[in-house]
Amino acid sequence: MPFPSPDKARDDLIATGGDLSLDRLLSAYRNGIFPWYEEDSPILWWSPDPRMVIFPEEFHCSRRLLRTLKSDVFRVTVDTAFDRIIRECARIPRPRQHGTWITPEMQEAYIALHRAGHAHSVETWRDGALAGGLYGVHVGACFCGESMFSRVADASKVALAALARMALAWGITMIDCQMSTPHLHRLGGRLIPRRVYLHRLRQGLEVAPTPQAWTLNTPLSVLFSSPRAGISKSAR
Repeated sequence: MPFPSPDKARDDLIATGGDLSLDRLLSAYRNGIFPWYEEDSPILWWSPDPRMVIFPEEFHCSRRLLRTLKSDVFRVTVDTAFDRIIRECARIPRPRQHGTWITPEMQEAYIALHRAGHAHSVETWRDGALAGGLYGVHVGACFCGESMFSRVADASKVALAALARMALAWGITMIDCQMSTPHLHRLGGRLIPRRVYLHRLRQGLEVAPTPQAWTLNTPLSVLFSSPRAGISKSAR
């Protein structure tokens, strides 16, 4: 069954139940809806109003973060460790959160999305070890961020900064952050009405990309001196 239209929803919760099949997840994201639920509850489908987004050109890179990016202390890769990223996001402790909403069922579903070319990860490495990263779903001209983690200071910020720079080069016009946090506000995130989010999402779907793997073959210092340097995508 199709999802109820978020345009007519009176609150953030759009639907309950269903499954996490690839087709259903893609249908959800293309309609501005995402799953978020606890392990012992039915699947809950949400479309928040207002919605936190980052427009790539508005990403706020502080002087301190820019120095870190240009120092090449970190190395950034994409789509090289998706399984590890989602499992680390599930494992990392978070304030005021007991357990995780990234259940084993969710992990399997998003790994399947990744293998089909729709979900992607950005990995941050330091001294050869995975330091942080993020993952999400690419639909049209929107990247729907799902979760990120950091085991080293600034590691997740570096991943998000790299994503914003890649988005500028690839025509991704909106990074969906879903929920509002002070951390995302500091990085340039802002709240927009759901109707505006849905309008921009639908505009982007008119140029929906072919599922692809992402590649990044350049140091951060080069990436942040030339927006298109070393950035490419390869078709699956």
